[in-house]
Amino acid sequence: MNDKNFDKCKVLIEKYFKSLNYKKSKFIPGKSNIPLAIPPYGSDEVIESLESLMSTNVTGGDKVSKFEKKFSKYVGTKHGIMVNSGSSANLLALSILSHPSLKNRIMPGDEIITPAVTWATTVYPILNINAIPKFVDVKSNDYTIDPEEIENAITKKTKALLIVHLLGNPCDMNKISKIANKHNLWLMEDSCEAHGAKYDGKHVGTFGDIATFSFYASHHITTIEGGMVLTNNNGLNELGRSMRTFGWSRELSSKKQLEKKFPGIDPRFLFVNTGFNFRPTEIQGSFGIHQIDKLEKLVKTRIKNANYWTKRLRIFSNYLILPDENRHRKSFLLYPITVKKNKFFTKNDLVTELEKNGIATRPLMTGNILNQPVSKFMKYKKSGQLKNANNIQKNSFLIGNHHEILDDQRKFIADIISNYINSKIN
Repeated sequence: MNDKNFDKCKVLIEKYFKSLNYKKSKFIPGKSNIPLAIPPYGSDEVIESLESLMSTNVTGGDKVSKFEKKFSKYVGTKHGIMVNSGSSANLLALSILSHPSLKNRIMPGDEIITPAVTWATTVYPILNINAIPKFVDVKSNDYTIDPEEIENAITKKTKALLIVHLLGNPCDMNKISKIANKHNLWLMEDSCEAHGAKYDGKHVGTFGDIATFSFYASHHITTIEGGMVLTNNNGLNELGRSMRTFGWSRELSSKKQLEKKFPGIDPRFLFVNTGFNFRPTEIQGSFGIHQIDKLEKLVKTRIKNANYWTKRLRIFSNYLILPDENRHRKSFLLYPITVKKNKFFTKNDLVTELEKNGIATRPLMTGNILNQPVSKFMKYKKSGQLKNANNIQKNSFLIGNHHEILDDQRKFIADIISNYINSKIN
């Protein structure tokens, strides 16, 4: 946009964000707060958004398309469909897999195996398509779905696996992919918390039939609200592009053929599927095309923080379960800690100490979602006793891990935990 007044505005926005960085107060241990998340955007995203607003081209368009291409290329899939939230991404993905045109579609009453430790909007879309979530336990060391529990839960009614790369921890995709292939099951990867995470050097979100990501304000990158459905399957992509926006034909590769088939209907308003209004805005696209270029740096900061904490705190392995170290790349949306049963302190004791020192904490996602009051409104099944899920709800918590937690904050957090545990056990 070539406008002198707008150019002046851009200069002021850039100065404002530079002043924010300059004016950031020095970290004062015990007095400065360390929040769970800080959205990682700046002047580039704001200026790009204002350009869209000033142009009045505000509904999903060129910038959304550009972000779809950039993000799917980063992850390594053929297709990316941006939507207005990660929750919508999950609902759209499951709606695609239950579409009547698919031979092996998910039918009402079919079972979808999913982990008991999860986020609510992974589960609700299963109910929305009238399928039945079947909950299985997770592993205690990384909070991801246990492949052995998946095998134990499969019945003739099982139609799909909906796994969750929780907190950026990659699931065991080698075992899970084999299970899905063996039983001819749809495999959906909820990667909403796992931007940049890899399994055997390959990005999560590329192993299954379909995958989802979220760009909520607290995630690795943000479009404030926003999500993405990824797939390598041309047919699933076509269904998703139509269903994202009312089920019309505007974005389909078969658009011309459909127009010829229905010549009596205005091609601008030709509806060939049921669908939703999950369109993202150009504001979200404006954020996305700049955020994606920052993703690797942001992920590396999270990994650096997490590795530091694990190294510092592993001396307390008799009392804490920390993220295990393996060859796969975790992207650490937050940093999880589980307190083992001991006679010196509890999870609540440690959380109180952290909060007292300005270090924000939160529960580990929903805990076991079947312990949540909402479960009384859900038609579901479970397999096994969900022992780990219950223990996680009782004894696990999260601390923040983001781009503004640097050396001083990182060290302070480790010091508080170390000093507290030493004061209790010595």
